[in-house]
Amino acid sequence: MAVIVFQEKTVKLPMYQIDAFTNRLFAGNPAAVVVLDQWLADETMQAIAAENNLSETAFVIPSEPVSALRWLTPKTEVNLCGHATLATAYVLFRDYFVDHQRLRFSTHSGELAVTRDGSLLRLDFPAIATQEVPVDQAIATALGAMPEAAYLSGHSMLLVFAKENTVQKLNPDFGSLRALAQGRFCVTAPGKEVDFVSRFFAPGVGIDEDPVTGSAHCILIPYWAERLGKTRLLARQVSARGGDLQCELCGERVGISGEAVEYLRGEINCPE
Repeated sequence: MAVIVFQEKTVKLPMYQIDAFTNRLFAGNPAAVVVLDQWLADETMQAIAAENNLSETAFVIPSEPVSALRWLTPKTEVNLCGHATLATAYVLFRDYFVDHQRLRFSTHSGELAVTRDGSLLRLDFPAIATQEVPVDQAIATALGAMPEAAYLSGHSMLLVFAKENTVQKLNPDFGSLRALAQGRFCVTAPGKEVDFVSRFFAPGVGIDEDPVTGSAHCILIPYWAERLGKTRLLARQVSARGGDLQCELCGERVGISGEAVEYLRGEINCPE
């Protein structure tokens, strides 16, 4: 008996994979960028992000004067993402708005902007305040080391350590971190070659460790600017891939600058 196979109708969408906050391949933080004419169904975008299995996939509708932008992890949509915004701007500057020096994006975190100066891209993001809280022993146990201080901002925790080496050697119990209410944990310490270093763990949203986290620097920059008494800072995220960021505190905004390189471009098949 013949078997009849019905093929699902699909459309092809352009997609790029960009390594952000680096000037070389296989470093920094990889993000996918899917370019759209209009929003897909939420469940379709979530399925694409899960299929890509990167820390974030950006979905952008290029337009003037403001492009619409959203970010999804493999498990959920997030309100702010730095490296995927940098990756999106890299693609739009190069292939869509080649004569522009500044791009504006409409997002769940309000309007964001990216400017370029040669190969350097500068994110204009909100500065996010934190409130000092007692160090939670459960968090220290899950991280495997006791921080000097802890700060809370929404669902994110900032944990401050004395030495860069301690941050580099952390080997968290991600199952224990996943069970905690905060969900996102940024660990930081003074740097040896830069002003500060950090790592970022977010198992609660499907990312055990994010290689380079632009949005975390919305918290890190105000903290270190006040602690060090300076508004221009050099930062390094000391994950396995690593990444470098040039940072600036500008009142209630932060500037986060870095480079990006393309790893791949192509088309994906998406259900109509």
